[in-house]
Amino acid sequence: MADGPGTPGPAAPLLIACALGIEQFALRSGRSRAGAASGPVTVLRTGMGPRAAETAVARALGQGRAPGTAVLASGFCAGLVPGMHPGDLVVADETRESGDPTVCTGPGLLAEALARVVPGRAVHTGPLTGSDRVVRGHGRAGLRATGAIAVDMESAATLRTALRSGPRPVAAVRVVVDAPEHELVRIGTIRGGISAFRVLRAVLPAFYEWHRSLLLPRR
Repeated sequence: MADGPGTPGPAAPLLIACALGIEQFALRSGRSRAGAASGPVTVLRTGMGPRAAETAVARALGQGRAPGTAVLASGFCAGLVPGMHPGDLVVADETRESGDPTVCTGPGLLAEALARVVPGRAVHTGPLTGSDRVVRGHGRAGLRATGAIAVDMESAATLRTALRSGPRPVAAVRVVVDAPEHELVRIGTIRGGISAFRVLRAVLPAFYEWHRSLLLPRR
């Protein structure tokens, strides 16, 4: 059967977008232990904030990259649900910003793969909301009241821009670096930040498994 809209063909590329240098370093350092990918993989550092993400992703997808390139937003996030801990994983079933939400591709497959790849870490699935600034205190509680389980600055803009450039699979996986009872002051100087870094370094095999699942013929 022919591939449906947004389904990449054999050896389809995977673009993993993150904002920070430390996130890019974690993802790249995990590639040596991740095994073989199903196609070319790029880890793109976009810079912080939704505008930077939009610009970087649009440029990357406009530079002759194969149609149907899968796009996965990753990196750190702030958890919104009480009881979350640094190092927990968030799989978005949709990303939210102003306007309609973006529905993610195969969040259940990603959650199952992550549970196998990073055993012992909690995996939360639900809405991931966007913000144009760091959210703390009452702002965090307000976002939680909307039903979102986590917040970051780039995922929603990344996926929206990816789909604007053409139909393709999109997803977002974030590692909680701070949470309501575990607010982080500075990445890398607190135990929670180090824990989140180690988890982010370990997730690529799950990303590859999700990507390979997209290449299976649809029945």
